Amino acid sequence: MSVVRNPMRRAEFDPGMVPTAPRAFHRKLPGYAPTPLRVTDVLAAELGVADVLVKDEYERFGLPAFKMLGASWATYRALEALHGGPFEDWDTIEDLRERVGELGPLTLATATDGNHGRAVARMAALLGLGARVRVPNITVAARIDAIASEGAEVTISSGGYDDAVAEVAAWADERTLVISDTSWEGYEDVPAWIIDGYSTIFAEVDEQLAATGAQPPTVVLVPVGVGAFAAAVVTRFRQPDAASTRIVAVEPVDAACVMASAQAGEVITLEGEQHSIMAGLNCGTPSPVAWPRVSAGIDWLVTVTDDDARDAMRGLAGVGVVAGESGAASLAGARALAAAGELRTHDCVLLLSTESATDPVSYEQIVGHRAG
Repeated sequence: MSVVRNPMRRAEFDPGMVPTAPRAFHRKLPGYAPTPLRVTDVLAAELGVADVLVKDEYERFGLPAFKMLGASWATYRALEALHGGPFEDWDTIEDLRERVGELGPLTLATATDGNHGRAVARMAALLGLGARVRVPNITVAARIDAIASEGAEVTISSGGYDDAVAEVAAWADERTLVISDTSWEGYEDVPAWIIDGYSTIFAEVDEQLAATGAQPPTVVLVPVGVGAFAAAVVTRFRQPDAASTRIVAVEPVDAACVMASAQAGEVITLEGEQHSIMAGLNCGTPSPVAWPRVSAGIDWLVTVTDDDARDAMRGLAGVGVVAGESGAASLAGARALAAAGELRTHDCVLLLSTESATDPVSYEQIVGHRAG
C-alpha cells in the first residue's frame, strides 16, 4: 500500500466542459434510473471525517456495474458515425433498433476484464447486433458466463488484459465495430465517447446532493484501471465549482499503471501480467486518450492490496452496500488516505462503488454471506 502526491498535477488545468447529451440519451434506454447516493455515518466515524457518501452502482440498467453508461453512449456515437450523421428522431430502443438495422448486419467487439464486455454485449442485444468479447486468461467463470448470457461469443486470450485489447483491435473491419474503453494510435473517438458516457453519474450526484442539501464532496475516490472513469471524474471535479475537491486514484499494488506512469512522467506499460482480485482494475497501460486529464487532474495516487480490498468489501457490506472487489477499492483507498493523515475532520468523502458482486462465489467467501 502506498499514498503519494501526483507529481504531474497541474493547478492550471482545463478539463473541458461536462457533456450533457449522454444523460438525455441514457434516459431513453429501458431501465434507466439514477443509482443511490448513500450516506453512512459509520464510515464517516471510522475515517474521522464529517460525511461519507457512497455512489452505489449495485445495479445499472439491470447489470451489476456502471459500465453500461460508457458502453451504450460510445456504441450510439460509433453507429452514428457509421451512419454518416445523427439518426432520425427516436424515442424508444425499438425505434433506435430499427434505424440501426438499416445499416445492415454488424457486430460489436471488445476486450474486457468483465463488466465493460458485458455492457457492450447487452447493448448489442438491445440493438439486434452481434457481439464478440475477448477476456484475459485469468477471468473467472462467473464473469465469462455473465457475458455469454447476453448472447455474446466469448473467447479467452492466452495473455492478460493488454494482450486481449491488442487481439480485438485486429478484429475491426467494415462489419465489426470495436468498442474499447482504452485507446491506441488511430483509435481515440470511441474511448473518448466512453469517458463522456460516464458523465451521467455525476449529473445524478449533483441532483442528489441538491435534493438533500448535503455538502458537495471535498474528496472523491475512484477505482482506476486504464483511467477512463478517472478522466470523467476529473472532467466533473475540475470545473470551477469544484476546483478545491481532491481527487484520489486507487489502483491495485500490482496493477498501478497510472501511478507508475505519473512517476515516470509519461505513459508506460507495466511488465508482465496483472493478477489482482480487483479484476476490473487489472490493466497494465493507461489509456492515452484519458491520460491528459488523469495525469494533470488527479491529486493523490493510492495503491491497495487484495487484502485491503477484501476488508473494504466487508466494511461496505456492514453498512448495506454490496460491492465487488473493484468497487470496494474506493473505500480501501480512503482508509489508506486516512492512515496517512490526509483526511480532515470537515471533509465530505465521496466513494465511487463501481460494481456489486460480479463474482458471487468470491463475494460469499470474502464477506461471509451471499450478496443481496
